[in-house]
This record gives sequence, structure tokens and C-alpha cells, in this order.
Amino acid sequence: MTLSVRIRHKQGDFLLDAAFESSGRLTALFGPSGSGKTSLINMIGGLVRPREGRIVVDGRVLVDADKRVFVPKHRRRIGYVFQDARLFPHMTVAQNLGYGRFFTPAAERYADFSAVVDLLGIGHLLARRPASLSGGEKQRVAIGRALIASPKLILMDEPLASLDDARKAEIMPYIERLRDETKIPIVYVSHSVGEVARLATGVVVLSAGTVAASGPAADILSRFDLLPEDQRGEAGAMVDLTVAGQEEAFGLTVLHAAGGEWRLPRVDAPVGAKIRARVRARDVMLSLERPQGISALNVLAGTITGISADGGPDALISLDCGGDRLAARVTRRSVETLGLQPGRPVFVVVKAVTFDRGNMGTAG
Repeated sequence: MTLSVRIRHKQGDFLLDAAFESSGRLTALFGPSGSGKTSLINMIGGLVRPREGRIVVDGRVLVDADKRVFVPKHRRRIGYVFQDARLFPHMTVAQNLGYGRFFTPAAERYADFSAVVDLLGIGHLLARRPASLSGGEKQRVAIGRALIASPKLILMDEPLASLDDARKAEIMPYIERLRDETKIPIVYVSHSVGEVARLATGVVVLSAGTVAASGPAADILSRFDLLPEDQRGEAGAMVDLTVAGQEEAFGLTVLHAAGGEWRLPRVDAPVGAKIRARVRARDVMLSLERPQGISALNVLAGTITGISADGGPDALISLDCGGDRLAARVTRRSVETLGLQPGRPVFVVVKAVTFDRGNMGTAG
């Protein structure tokens, strides 16, 4: 599925002038509050009519201002999950789930009710009403309602923003399953680096109504300059790992990657399972010689591929570890003292305790 967006729309003093294309399974619209993320997703969903431009989903033109084409929202075959679940309070969960079917012609329905219920783990909730559900349960039902409508695209507008950390941790695996198992493309709005790093395959960065950058998540989230200042400590890289075994006595999982062997806090996954781990640049240390007698469990051989700085005290070191791309955030003084430069071999050190469940997910 290819999503092509080229729009220009002024509302009050705010001008949204954005253009991008994406073919990823989960494309994140990322940026600070007020950057235009929700306005843009509302235009894709048909809630706002842009004054200029064109929106095309998988070859189907939804908006073409020049030709006066504007497909009504109920005919776009798009599922929408809002920040608040917006369930009908007088309906049971089962009735809420079935509501979306009414807008899809019978011949075009592909979603199986039981399969969706199983995917989201909400079978035990079917007879209950929204008032008795937790925040995470409500959002799972909202996702189910969007999915049962047999959409060609799903839009999610900050679906975790109103949840606490425990509820976010509860629902993220279900969004991963939705991304990986249904093959329905998703456009996901967020201002959280952690969410985007774990879930997204592609990222579109919005800033003051324009697209600052777009591309694979691994490329975008490794750049300090594209992240809000208060989240630059979250910059880093994603590494795809394969579960090799468990060290039960220590509560650790052994994983293999292109660059070598990793040990991380226990991952409840079978041998052979694919895991995506976010390695924050601030959690990575560099050494010119292989360290001895240290507590860190993960030591990889690597080569410096680039060094960038934004004028502050820090520098971002780009690294190639046997094909895995990592990044380290160090001081510019360390760069000078160690003589770091592109092409220089180094050893990359990552402490296992810097990882938590929020940094790990399935490798979609």
C-alpha cells in the first residue's frame, strides 16, 4: 500500500503545507504539539477538507482539490482510532464492535469477528459496557471496532496519550500484532520517541506545519536534530535480534544479531523469535580496546561511520557493528581525547540494565 499526500491548508494563522509518500506497514506522524499531525490525519480520514492538494491511498484518489474530488469519510474505508476511545456508552462491547460493519458493503467485508476478538484479547469483555472497562481495554475495543469495519487503512491519533505507563505497556503488544498479522497499513500519530521507535516502520517528522524529514524509522530516530529538545536523550538506534536461549538463573535472555551476541532482561519469547530493541545513544559507551573486568554484558566490535555535533557539549557517533547500525552520545571532549574519527575501530559497550519492556517489541 502506498500513501501519497500533498496538501496545503490554512486555518487561522496556521499553515499546513506537507507532502510525503509512504509504503510502510506503520507510518508514524511524529512531532511536537501544534506541528500539524492531527490536522493532517484528519484530512486523510475525511474529517477536514484541504483547500489545496491531493491524497491518494493505494492508487485510489480520496482528495484532488484541482478536480474537486473529495470522497466522503464514510466511503473511504478507513478505520479511525482516537485518543479517547469514543465508544457508545449505551452499547455493550459486542455491539460497539459490530457498529462499524454497517458502513461496509457486505461483499467487501473481510474481517472475521471472532478472529478480531482473539487478536485483541477482548472475548471476556463482550457483554460489558464501556463504563466498566479500563483505559487500555477501551482502546483495544476501539481498535477492534475500526478493524471489524474491514478498512483498507487504519488511522490512530495518539491512541496511548491518555493512558498511564502500565496501560501503555498493556496495549502496545496488541498494536504490534495489528501491524504484523493483519497487514492493514496504519498511520499513527505520536509525539513520543519511545512509541514511534517501538512501533513504526516509517516516520514522517512534522515541524510547524511542514515535513522536516521522512524515511525509515531507524534512520529518522537516530538523528538528534529531528527530535524535540526535551526528547533528544531518547535518540538512538533499533537492532533486530533473534532469541537464542534463556539464562533462567539470572533472568536474562541471550539473543543473536548481525554484530554479535546480546544479553538483555528476560524476554518472554521462544527460541527463534524476532525482537526489535531500541538502544539509546546515551546508554552506549565506547572504548578503543576491548574492555576487561567490567559489569556491562554487551560488548561489540564496531567501526565509526560518522560524527555529528549540534554546537553543544555532545556529539553523536554513528557506528557499524557487523551490519547493525548503532549510535553513541559522547562529549566532544571525549571525541578529541580518544581521537575518534570515521573509519576508526572501537568497542561498543551497552549495559543490559538500560533496557526495559518499553524499549523492546516484536520485529515486525
